[in-house]
Order: sequence, then C-alpha cells, then structure tokens
Amino acid sequence: MPRPRPFARVRFARGRAVTLWCEDAIAGLPLRLPRQGVDVVVTSPPYNRKVAYSTYSDDRPRSEYLAWIGQLRDAVDTVLSPAGSFFLNVGASPSDPWLPMDVAREVGRTFVLQNVLHWVKSIAIDRSAAGRSSGLDHDLGLGHYRPVGSDRYVHGAHEYVYHFSRRGDVPLDRLAIGVPYQDKSNVARWRGAGGGLRCRGNTWFLPYPTIRYRARDRPHPATFPPELPEWCLRLHGRGRVRLAVDPFVGIGSSAVAAVRLNVPFVGFDVDPDYLAVAVERVRAERTGRRSPVTRRPAGRTRRAGSTSASASG
Repeated sequence: MPRPRPFARVRFARGRAVTLWCEDAIAGLPLRLPRQGVDVVVTSPPYNRKVAYSTYSDDRPRSEYLAWIGQLRDAVDTVLSPAGSFFLNVGASPSDPWLPMDVAREVGRTFVLQNVLHWVKSIAIDRSAAGRSSGLDHDLGLGHYRPVGSDRYVHGAHEYVYHFSRRGDVPLDRLAIGVPYQDKSNVARWRGAGGGLRCRGNTWFLPYPTIRYRARDRPHPATFPPELPEWCLRLHGRGRVRLAVDPFVGIGSSAVAAVRLNVPFVGFDVDPDYLAVAVERVRAERTGRRSPVTRRPAGRTRRAGSTSASASG
C-alpha cells in the first residue's frame, strides 16, 4: 500500500518545513506524529457557536461537543512531550459565557491548567487612566469588535487562551514577549529587571489588522492573527520548540508564526480550500511578502475533525 502523502510540504530556512495534512486531526495526530514528540500545540477549535464553516457543522449538542473536545485532548496527550505546552484558544458568546470554562474543565481532566491568558481584541483607554507619560491628548478606542444587537449584553472584546501542561511546571521565557518598564526607576528597584523588560502578564492586546475585502484578506469565518500563536511559541521558549502543531490550522496563521520563528510545524485541517490558502500564506511569509500585521513583541529574541474543523486560521 502506498504511503499517504501530506497535502503540502513547504520548506524554509535551514531545511525546516511546514507540513499540512488534509485529514481529521483527532485520528491524524497519533498517526502522523511521534509519540510525545511535539513541544507546543497551539490551536483554536470550533466554538460550537453555529459558525458557517465550509465542511463542518458547528452546532452540536453540548455533551457531544465536549466529548469531542475530550477526544482532541486524548490525541494531544499522545503526542505532547513531557515538558510541552498546549495553548488552547476558546471564545464565548455573550449568551453562553460558560463554554470556554466547560472546555477548559474537559481538557483539565488530563492536563494541568498552568496559565489563563486573555487575548484582548479591542480596548478603550481613557486619557486620564493612561497618565501623563503616555502623551495622550484624547481617549482611545483601539481594535475591532462586533457590536452586540441586544440591550442585555456588552460586546465581547476578548477570548481565552488556556495554557495547559502535564504537571504545571513548564518554565517559560516570559521576557521573550516582555514589555519595557514605563517607570524606569523600577529597573533598579526590581531584581531581574536589568534588561529593562518586565513580564507582559496575562492580557495580550492583539487586534486584527484592518481588511478591505474579507473574501480575499480573511477567507475564513474564525481566524486569529499570526501574532497570537507567535507569542505562544515565544512564551514557551523558542529554543525549546523542536516541533509545533496546530490540529485546526485553517488558513495557516499558526503556520505563518512558525515560519517567522524558524520552527518546524505540522498542521491539520479537513478543508482543502482553507489549506490551499494556508500554503499561499506560508510561501508568502517565506519569501518576505507579508500581509499586514498587528503588533510585534518588544521582548528579546533568541537564536536559536472525524470532523476536525478549522478554527485557528
């Protein structure tokens, strides 16, 4: 029997590659990857919020959806290394705020929830709260949001990124996405602040770049910007990532992040149209023809499904 071939393999610096498989990740993870051979899994599964994917019905009974998340957890458990990180992005709707927590509890049956990160997509900053050193002369409203057509809820401006590990003891390179001290006197005051950077903390402001034509610039109903998986990889420690994986790679944002950081990468998706876009984006990143980005971290740099739908993008 001939050996199955991946949908695409795109090579980049130093012989590393992005490998994309057009198949169900729950079955594909243990089949295509070495046991405990993955150092970082970073992904965003469908949120079961009736999103119009091309090949996946995003509307299951809650118990069935959580059982499917459990299958994903078990597949990741097979391939994640002993000191690996599993970054799981999940969002909620205003009328169903428990969904991300239900998902986290299901994954937490096997893994330890080491950190809870908040991906902030839009934020309002009052001039008075920013302080004089900011130089603001007016209040700011940053990022993009989808207005809520109800007088019962405020609009959602953030999503969760749950950082799981096997024992909760994975050391992190916090300053790889660090931010400069605004008050420079803290550099002398705090031990370990000699580099002028502090930990960014658990709130990450990463707005989407502005797009003009959704069909061309974001041909996927549920994406995250490449900077989100990039920051996850940096936080884990770029030099310790021998292989990164996204079980729901979509149009390839996590693959683009891997190319930026020169990290070998494997992605899965059941939709060949999304994967074709992912290949285009990876090739563009490899040749330096980047699409618009949001913000890059100020931190230091180092050398160094049966229906798996696509949500990461």
